[in-house]
Amino acid sequence: MDPQRQSSEGDDGGERGLLHSWGGYSYAVVPERLLLPRPVLQVALGAQHGVLLVEGGQVYSFGELPWKQTQVLRATQPTLENALSGQRVVGVAAGSFHSGVVTEDGGVHMWGDNAAGQCGLSGLSSVPNPTPVALLDPGGPHTVPVLELACGERHSLALSAQREVWAWGSGCQLGLNAPAFPVWKPQKVEQLAGRCVLQVACGASHSLALVRCVGVEGMQRPPVDKCNQCNQLLYTMTDKEDHVIISDSHYCPVGVEAREEPPPTQTLKTSPSEPILPSHSSSAPTPAPPTPEPPPGPVSDPQDSQKACLTNGVHPPSDSDPPPPPKAAAPAAVKSSPYPDEREVKEYLRKLSDASQAEAKMAAGALHALQPSSSGRSSSALNSLVASCASAVGERVASTYEALSLKRMMNFYLPARLEALGGAADGTAERVRREESVQAKKSSSTGDIHEEEAEGLRRRLSLPGLLSQGRYAVHLLSSSYGPLLSPRLLRKMGRSRTRGFALTPMGGGVPEDQEVFPTLHTEVWSWGHGEHGELGHGDNLARLQPLCIKSLNKKEVIRVAAGAHHSLALTAQSQVYSWGSNLCGQLGHMETPSTVPRLAKLSEGIRVWDASAGERHTLLLADGDCIQPIIYYSGQQVKEGEDGGGLEEEEEHVGGYTQQPVLLPFCMNLGYVSSVVAGGSRCVALSDRNVMGLIASLHELASAERKFYCKLCDVKSQVIRPLLELECLSSALGPAVTELLQTLAGRFSLLAHLTGQHAASLTADLRRGRDVKSLLILDHASIFLDLYNDYCSAVGNFFVMGGFHALTKPSLDIFGKTPELLQRLLECNEENPTTSDLLVALFYLPTQHLHEYGRLLLKLATCFEVSSSDYQKLQDSCSKFEALALQLKRKRKEAECTFHFWKSFPGKMTDSLRKPHRRLIYESSNKSLTVQNAGRFSVNWFILFNDSLVHAQFSTHHIFALATLWVEPTPDDDPGLQGLKVVAPEETLTLLASSSTEKSKWLRAINQAVDQALSGAGHDVGSSLSKSEPPISRTASYTFYKDGRLKDATYEGRWLAGKPHGRGILKWPDGRIYTGSFKNGLEDGFGEFVGPNKALGKDDIYQGYWKEGKMNGLGTYRYASGEVYDGNFQDGMRQGHGMLRSGKHNTSSPSVFIGQWLQDKKTGYGVFDDITKGEKYMGMWQDHQRQGMGVVVTQFGLYYEGVFKDNKMMGTGILLSEDDTTYEGEFSDDWTLSGKGVLTMPNGDYLEGSFSGEWGSGLKVTGSYFKPNLFDSDKDKNRAVKLGRLSVRAEEKWRAVFEECWSQLGCEAPGQGEHCKAWEAIAVALTSNRQQIQDSPDILSRSHSKTLEGLEAIPQHEGPITIERYHSIRLYLIKACDTPLHPLGRLVETLVAVYRMTYVGVGANRRLLPQAVNEIKSYLGRIFQIVRFLFPDLPEEGGLIPEPTESLGDNEQETSTETRTESPKPGRVVSSSALLLPVLLPRLYPPLFTLYALEKEKEDDMYWECVLRLNKQSDLALLAFLGVQQKFWPVSIPNALPAPGQKQPVISSTKDVCFASAVETLQQISTTFTPSDKLQVIQLTFEEITQEVQSLLRQDFLWSMDDLFPVFLYVVLRARIRNLGSEVSLIEDLMDPCVQHGEHGIMFTTLKACYYQIQHEKIT
Repeated sequence: MDPQRQSSEGDDGGERGLLHSWGGYSYAVVPERLLLPRPVLQVALGAQHGVLLVEGGQVYSFGELPWKQTQVLRATQPTLENALSGQRVVGVAAGSFHSGVVTEDGGVHMWGDNAAGQCGLSGLSSVPNPTPVALLDPGGPHTVPVLELACGERHSLALSAQREVWAWGSGCQLGLNAPAFPVWKPQKVEQLAGRCVLQVACGASHSLALVRCVGVEGMQRPPVDKCNQCNQLLYTMTDKEDHVIISDSHYCPVGVEAREEPPPTQTLKTSPSEPILPSHSSSAPTPAPPTPEPPPGPVSDPQDSQKACLTNGVHPPSDSDPPPPPKAAAPAAVKSSPYPDEREVKEYLRKLSDASQAEAKMAAGALHALQPSSSGRSSSALNSLVASCASAVGERVASTYEALSLKRMMNFYLPARLEALGGAADGTAERVRREESVQAKKSSSTGDIHEEEAEGLRRRLSLPGLLSQGRYAVHLLSSSYGPLLSPRLLRKMGRSRTRGFALTPMGGGVPEDQEVFPTLHTEVWSWGHGEHGELGHGDNLARLQPLCIKSLNKKEVIRVAAGAHHSLALTAQSQVYSWGSNLCGQLGHMETPSTVPRLAKLSEGIRVWDASAGERHTLLLADGDCIQPIIYYSGQQVKEGEDGGGLEEEEEHVGGYTQQPVLLPFCMNLGYVSSVVAGGSRCVALSDRNVMGLIASLHELASAERKFYCKLCDVKSQVIRPLLELECLSSALGPAVTELLQTLAGRFSLLAHLTGQHAASLTADLRRGRDVKSLLILDHASIFLDLYNDYCSAVGNFFVMGGFHALTKPSLDIFGKTPELLQRLLECNEENPTTSDLLVALFYLPTQHLHEYGRLLLKLATCFEVSSSDYQKLQDSCSKFEALALQLKRKRKEAECTFHFWKSFPGKMTDSLRKPHRRLIYESSNKSLTVQNAGRFSVNWFILFNDSLVHAQFSTHHIFALATLWVEPTPDDDPGLQGLKVVAPEETLTLLASSSTEKSKWLRAINQAVDQALSGAGHDVGSSLSKSEPPISRTASYTFYKDGRLKDATYEGRWLAGKPHGRGILKWPDGRIYTGSFKNGLEDGFGEFVGPNKALGKDDIYQGYWKEGKMNGLGTYRYASGEVYDGNFQDGMRQGHGMLRSGKHNTSSPSVFIGQWLQDKKTGYGVFDDITKGEKYMGMWQDHQRQGMGVVVTQFGLYYEGVFKDNKMMGTGILLSEDDTTYEGEFSDDWTLSGKGVLTMPNGDYLEGSFSGEWGSGLKVTGSYFKPNLFDSDKDKNRAVKLGRLSVRAEEKWRAVFEECWSQLGCEAPGQGEHCKAWEAIAVALTSNRQQIQDSPDILSRSHSKTLEGLEAIPQHEGPITIERYHSIRLYLIKACDTPLHPLGRLVETLVAVYRMTYVGVGANRRLLPQAVNEIKSYLGRIFQIVRFLFPDLPEEGGLIPEPTESLGDNEQETSTETRTESPKPGRVVSSSALLLPVLLPRLYPPLFTLYALEKEKEDDMYWECVLRLNKQSDLALLAFLGVQQKFWPVSIPNALPAPGQKQPVISSTKDVCFASAVETLQQISTTFTPSDKLQVIQLTFEEITQEVQSLLRQDFLWSMDDLFPVFLYVVLRARIRNLGSEVSLIEDLMDPCVQHGEHGIMFTTLKACYYQIQHEKIT
């Protein structure tokens, strides 16, 4: 019990928490009211005293308080416990003679009698005042916070915040394996560690704990088949051909409590359903194995009296029936064993041996000998199992029984290990015989069975594991594992016509219920002394450790209470189970004593919701007929004037105690009682007055919920379960409808479970706070609403499929011809109702409870101010429930209409069209709708369901799914025609309505149905009366059925007016899949296509752009063969620029073609790198063949340029080998000379004539040999071959790449188009590409997205160009070329790729240098053309931009140095190289520079050798050698320090000191890319030299070239630039023409001169 309780604000103390106390039950008892300053929140009673907790957290004691060190030992008035001032107490507990409290922070304080250590303080026999007691976890220094405290006579228990139990005091009721008592310090009860304990209770010498069952996942754990303590097998069962062997001989000696007289034998436990009469004289102990984590129970059927039908072989007692004869229906699984069935199986074995004696009777078919008889006590459930087994396997078993006694069977199957239980036989027999004589009255004789049985027991102890061998290896009737018995056994057991069906809330109830709602899946564990049977394990033995009371599993216990020697368990179904001492009738039934839990006898309709137990009495708080709670009393009667005294005489009086619970007549005067407490011989009730009707409304809500839960449980046990267990069920209903019934049953169970949890939570609220804020139905209304909705759908589905109708016949077996049971459950008084109507009404019954919720929430709301938040919350919830109630009423009506429609519908079509979730909305049997232009005799019947429109004709019908149906009125051309146009993906119908009202009815009905089908808002037709039209664009799935490209393909995605439009997935049955965007029913936009290639067993995959159903635009196609094409497509074919890689994937470099394609073929300029041959071809193609001019280079340095025809070198050509041998002439095939030509040797000799043969393998020559004259220098020069004439011109190369860029800008041909449209095209390309990339953000780096953001603003592109605008254009181009999403960036990226493709690898051939340079120049020109198209006012190549006015001069100066172009002039010359080389050249630099290095290799080597030699000299020597004038030498001043600004003096031996800064500057030339940057470096070098010389001469100085050259030559030498020749050539080739004659030009010429000078320097 959560002790925290709030009283509502503003109450005066007189209306809440009133305390009434009385002394027991007699006719004249009148309760007295104890007056306290504040409302009482909680009371606890001891034997002679009590403790009260009032609001504000103060604690009062009253009664006899001998531990107080004052004269007044008996406090008539409650006295305040001052020692607790300053502590806010939240819970109190009282033992017989001690008390305890729990404070807000989880601390515990105890006081009172401490003789047995029950106050947890060592060394004191009593504790006068509340004193703190700490629970210390051995693992850490922290104290464990406590939630709840319970006190017994000599012990105390605490429930920690971790839901673990701690104990201290004396006796086995602690549950601790303590070597000695008392236990002063609180210790954890290890047996319950790891479990979630919900509540603890203490009797005088026993303890109870309410424990949450382990969750559903526990069900999946493999069954435990060995004892954790002693590792023996637990139990086995084997079903052989002709007999069943079941054994559970396991017997674990650990954990038995020692007694004064240890008996000689260890005895069998008795049957769980045969409680032992107390025979104190011979209380021989029975072993109670401690519980090593028993297998957890499944979260199974909350209310489980019905499991009896699987176990006891009798009808389950219904919840409302009076309890059956006590022994006959004892809940089956009552055991002392921690293992689910140990006791029963033992018991079964004993009965089985009885059976072997009774075998003759069995053979004669007299099975009743073992069946429970009404007069006798029932044998254990297992008896019936034996009987069932016997009848199950027919006469064979009977004859086998005649032939074999069980003993022989056991001997035959089981190895004997007689030593296992040394002389236990006699004791066992004696003990069993004693019990039998006391109570058995069996119909089988008790002869020497016991000896035989004991001997069998000894043998079975060593039973080998047969568990896994049998066909049905089974844990018998394990309550933890549900019925796992063989279907054959199950069917025969109990009633005939019964099938085992677990009606469980799947997944343990509602999703959140584990966290939010109180659990109903509980177990009760007990331990301590058991002389009176108060432990409930079916015997009178003590238990040292907590043990689960199996018979209370699945009874949904929500609260336990312990009296001195009896125990109570209160269930969610408002029933009370009691067990233990019944000397004074305190158990509420006539069983004396009861060692197993039994139901207390109460009149039907009395629902108990609070219970408390005193020394010899029990108090029950229950719902009666009115809202106000009533109190029942059971137990010792009190004489007037006595307060529990005179016990001895009492027992002799006949009327000394109640036979069953009696109603206390005065309880109606107490107001609204919220809890009752019993203790010692006193009773206490806490009540409230009805403040503003709030208290009454809360009580009414809780009472209604409890009543509803009991009703649901009745329906479940009396209607649903019997129906599901009918054997003829599936044959009567058919598999599909049976499944619907099972779904319905499951949903019903979930609903019942939620109701039970809610009822338990409301009950707990009444006991605690009685506050609206804690109502779960307000905060978690959605759980209720969803569950009711699901349930109602399940009922409707079953109804529509004719389920209730079909149940009529099978249910005759259960309800008979006159279904009074159903009428009673429905409380209906109709004359002669049909069973099916009653069943429909019964299953729709729960939905009416929604009105009840609405009514009660509204009633609660009226107790609050309209402006308050409570009122608002209640009002909102109320309207939600009312709205759902209306909706469900409508759903029910729809289901009824649909059911009647199917009854009248022609049979053949019904089977194919009738679906559980399908509801009728409208149909045209009244000819309200026909097809336009239909024939005279055609029949067109339109039926609108909530998921489809069906067009039925004579024997055929077509179904249009609503999700892909569009309907609109036809245009009003002919006002007389009431037409509707219905569009489906593959059909368009025009329908004619019979009148305009019919037309609008159909239109609205179809549109609403479509709208609901799309929103998935259930099948709630007509809910919104607005004419909401469904969206024309929607998401849906559809399978095409007509012939054509899409036949049998399934499309899932966006639609627009009957066609796929937007993103979607299209799958064909043959495995083709397209994923991407659609437009007007065709693939359009970006998409991915996968097509399986059957021959190769792999997929072709295309990723890229589509247009009108075909590949169009950029894409990548990976062929199954391993080839990959990356490039442009048009009309599904490769067209435009593209790259094809072929060859196996595992090779690092397959052969690659990159170039132009036309209609799937290589046509135009392209580069083909053939890895296998080691050749690279750069030239023209046609139809996949080399045709036209081209160049081939090979890895061995051969170079060919010339004409190709039919894929061969054919025609004029030039061939050069590595050593400069050259052939110029005719060719007929690859590398095959044929015809006239000239062959020139490297030394200038040449052959002229006619040649034939393959190059490199012997040429045949007919011709003349020339050795040019030594002095014939002119002719020598003329012989040099001019390369490049027969190769493709640079302008002709990569035209497709540029055309693609132009077309992206919206131009038909280069330069033709409007530049405004081009800018629009750029904006569109950027946004669409950016969006596509946002879907996969990993592609996009941060800087990249910044670049994109910068490009989204279109720069000003019209108007005169100033320097400032020129710079903004330059920056824009740099950004644009940075991202491939911009057309220009895409162009640059492609050009870089093709350039590298051409000149890397085999293409790194020095003869290709001129072509490589020209190609770059042509790129510049062609890109510049595009830039001028985008910025039309930009001057053409070489044009001038005027300088800005003076004011901008400084700024301009800065910019120009920063941009590293030539120094400012009276205007800026526009050139493509200045604008575009900075973007292009850095990307192309590596291949280009490699070619320069190869071309200049020889010269650079000579230069480098010279540099290395000259650099060995010291600075002065080198200066002297180079002829630098003395005045430029740094001077040595040995004695003086260098003057400021002067360099460190140079000694003759130093090196690398002179002009060091200039040298360093010049070295940076290798780190720059563009010529303009390199020239800038040269200029800076000159400036450095000048500066240094000026500081030497201390005056301004003008250079003459004669002075400057040697100095610069010195700097160049010292800079040691490795490939200076290549740098010089690169600058020369790509220098901006406008710079050549300026300052930069002169400086460059100086550098060039230095290079040649060094090359030819002679060192003397």
